[in-house]
Amino acid sequence: MSADMLHVDVGAYALGLLEEPDRRAFESHLSTCTACHEELGELRGIAQTLDGIGPIAEPADAMPVPPEASVVTDLLRHRARRERRTRVARGLAAAAAGVVLIGGALGTGFTLGADREQAAPPPRPDTGTAALMRDGRKVSATDTGTGVTGTVAMQGKAWGSRVGLRLGKVRGPLTCELIAVDARGNAHTVAGWSVPAKGYGFPESAQPELAVQGATALDPPEISRFEVRTIGEGRTLLTVPA
Repeated sequence: MSADMLHVDVGAYALGLLEEPDRRAFESHLSTCTACHEELGELRGIAQTLDGIGPIAEPADAMPVPPEASVVTDLLRHRARRERRTRVARGLAAAAAGVVLIGGALGTGFTLGADREQAAPPPRPDTGTAALMRDGRKVSATDTGTGVTGTVAMQGKAWGSRVGLRLGKVRGPLTCELIAVDARGNAHTVAGWSVPAKGYGFPESAQPELAVQGATALDPPEISRFEVRTIGEGRTLLTVPA
C-alpha cells in the first residue's frame, strides 16, 4: 500500500472502519508519520462525539442529504483497494494452479519417460553362429586322417549365403580358413581364424570347439563342398560335402 493511500486511511482508522490488514499497515505507517498522528488526534475527538449520538429520524418526505465529497472519495478508494486485492488474489490463485498443472505434466512426462527406460527392449534377432546352426541347413563330417570334426550350416540370402562353422579336434598353432568350392572347382574364402597351441576339443583346450561364421557370394545350390585349409601351407584338414 502506498504512503498516499495510508494518509487517506486516517478517518477510517479513527472510526474503526479499516479491515485487519489495512489497520496493521496504517498503524505501522502512523509510527513514522507526524501529519497522520496529529490528524488522528483531531479525528478521535469527533469519533468519540459521534459514538454517543444515536440515529436521527428524518421526516418521510425529507430529501436525502448527499455525503461530503471527502467521504465519497474515501469510500471509493477503499472499494478500489478491496477490488485490487481481489484481483491480485485471483491472479495468484491462477498462477498457482498453472504451476500445479505444469508440475503435474512434467511429473507425468518424467514418469512415462522412466517407464519407457525401465521397459525391456524388444529382443534383437539372433544373428550368431548358434542361431545359424539352429535355423540353417547343416552338414557334418570327420576327417579320418587328421581327426578333425566339423559342422557347417548354410542359410541363403539375397546376396549369397551366410555360413557358420563349428570345428573340433584340431591342434595348433595354426592359421586356418573355411573355403566354399563351387561346381567348377573354384575356391571362395568364407572366413579365417587362428588355432591356439592347445587347440579345440581336447581336455587341455580352453574351448570344446571353435565357432565362426562368414559369408560367400555363392548361393547354397552353387556350393559343392566346404574345406578347412591351413593358410600358407594350403593343407586340407577337413572336407564337408555341401
